[in-house]
Amino acid sequence: MRSFWLTAVAFLLAEAAMAQEPWQPVEEWKTYAISGTSGVELYASIGERGPKIGQEVRTIALTNFKLTWTRKYVPQPDGSCTLTTARPRLIITYTLPKPSSPLSQDLKRKWDAFITGVRRHEAVHGVMIKDMVKEIERVSIGLSAPNDPKCTKVRAALQAKLGEISRAQRQKSSDFDRVEMSDGGNVHQLILALVNGR
Repeated sequence: MRSFWLTAVAFLLAEAAMAQEPWQPVEEWKTYAISGTSGVELYASIGERGPKIGQEVRTIALTNFKLTWTRKYVPQPDGSCTLTTARPRLIITYTLPKPSSPLSQDLKRKWDAFITGVRRHEAVHGVMIKDMVKEIERVSIGLSAPNDPKCTKVRAALQAKLGEISRAQRQKSSDFDRVEMSDGGNVHQLILALVNGR
């Protein structure tokens, strides 16, 4: 009996420590191979080999994420249910182009400036994703529903909030891309500098 009690206490302490410890995302940077001996050829290779958005559209770079949660719903003595734990596991994957062969000194200088700018652009998408997860965490912990002994109402309430937050993040990301890739935008300027040497 004493052994069981000590094990139970140790489990509760470990659970409490996990809940208090701040989470950290895992960020992975991957590349796909392109080829060319000029800025025009490198950009054309990106157009042929870049990651796809949906079925058809290829892009220079892509930021994806995988998000899972450890949640704990606790029925309360008054018949309500409260979400007491919501701990995320977030993996963000950035995919960028990388020349498969050494570049001339002049082209390497142009390429380095281009890929540094693209990397910064994708990192902003990563920040938006992390902000979204923090917002989900904020609205999750302590969320409660009355007359919910089986914790079904509070789950439905959470799902509604998740939908709103997710839509807001996608819209913000789309708006950012639209500005960056429009004429004169940062990504547009990076492409012109690579292709035209400006």
